[in-house]
Amino acid sequence: MNSLLMNSLLNASLRDVTAMHLHIIGICGTFMGSLALLARELGYRVSGSDANVYPPMSTQLAEAGIALQDGFGAANLRDASGATPDLVVVGNALSRGNPEVEALLNSGLPYTSGAQWLCEHVLAGRKVIAIAGTHGKTTTASLLAWLLESAGQAPGFLIGGVPRNFGISARLGEPDAPFVVEADEYDTAFFDKRSKFVHYRPQIAVLNNLEFDHADIFPDLAAIERQFHHLVRTVPGNGQLLVADDQPALERVLAQGAWTPVARLGKAPAAGVDNAPGSEWQFRLEHADASRFQVIHLAAQEGETEDAVVEWSLTGEYNARNALAALAAAHACGVDLSRSCAALARFESPRRRQEVRGEIGGIQVIDDFAHHPTAIAATLGGLRAATPTGRLLAVIEPRSNTMRQGALKARLNDSVADADHAFWYQPPALDWSLDALIAPQGERASLYHDLDALVAAVVNKASPRDRIVVMSNGGFGGIHERLLAALETAHQE
Repeated sequence: MNSLLMNSLLNASLRDVTAMHLHIIGICGTFMGSLALLARELGYRVSGSDANVYPPMSTQLAEAGIALQDGFGAANLRDASGATPDLVVVGNALSRGNPEVEALLNSGLPYTSGAQWLCEHVLAGRKVIAIAGTHGKTTTASLLAWLLESAGQAPGFLIGGVPRNFGISARLGEPDAPFVVEADEYDTAFFDKRSKFVHYRPQIAVLNNLEFDHADIFPDLAAIERQFHHLVRTVPGNGQLLVADDQPALERVLAQGAWTPVARLGKAPAAGVDNAPGSEWQFRLEHADASRFQVIHLAAQEGETEDAVVEWSLTGEYNARNALAALAAAHACGVDLSRSCAALARFESPRRRQEVRGEIGGIQVIDDFAHHPTAIAATLGGLRAATPTGRLLAVIEPRSNTMRQGALKARLNDSVADADHAFWYQPPALDWSLDALIAPQGERASLYHDLDALVAAVVNKASPRDRIVVMSNGGFGGIHERLLAALETAHQE
């Protein structure tokens, strides 16, 4: 579709929706909040309701002029004049029994899921690049959006976090530019239990990694592999699958069938892999250390290669792998490898991904979204390599649905091997005790049920050149600000 036609369709769409009212139930989740920003940019009048609101999403929505209702209820389905919305979008965190969901169903108002609305109103007609995987989706999607932006392509994107190079989590971009979407395997809505990513119909899909997670909706890894294969089935034959190596679960996904050329990404050549279509080209990672790595591109013609070196602010091999996937996807969109590698030096990690929240008295406080044992270990391993002096103090809240059910608790002990001390917080909603977990860690671990006591203990332990790494997928009671305030007080005494 040419750019003139795309612009004509977009302008027509804007005229059609200018007066429309879209109401979003569960608006403050990272996905739904980003979707609200796109709807607002399209010209919709947007409102939404949610509970447990915290930045950065609440801040973004307020700055966009989106009206928020605190809590759920039937009254949210009418505006100040008593009018009902033209369409209601229901977030995947909402279930039957929620008072606003029940009122919606009883009202007969039209409703849809966030993923379906995105597909129909934003992604249709666009070149979609979907970033999938258990870990690293937000970082990889942010990297790709930045590489395309640096190349002048002005991409659209929807990312489950706030890329600091853009300051927002979603935008439409130019109508004829690629659209980067963080492709989540979590289910779509209470009335659609498919993974959200099956709605996106990408031309390019990045499969970065795959292991068990989301124990609240998936009984085992095989169930997640089936959903990933549903995604693979939607990628056209003239598209591309960019697949990380050393991922047995992804190999099982491809073994179920693939109809799209596969490009291998990783540290080893893809020779000998025969359970998926062959790759026309591939990207390899070499000599990765704390914040420097080399990329080798093996072109389609035998013997032709190009390479470039990246020096950037992120650390760890897992971040280098995220970058490798983004470089490959950018290359598939026509961006030169050397140009992309140079742009990585100007990349700023997304909010809550190794984000330095402050430094007081030579002690850094770092915020990270890690909440799965693999992600915790990768975050600590990367920071360990980049912390030649001083200690690494890990502060961890295991609060995800998977953690609450204890599905991966046996792996938590090993996940903190690179920390000099692990401070564990027992959230009230956790259904099992952390006492048995920390016992084998001896003096290298401590457990707290009270946030004030936890903050005091961390500040008492910390000394200059130490790094305090806070890991949680929630707000963690504002512990980052508490730590910084307590450090400020301690260093004034």
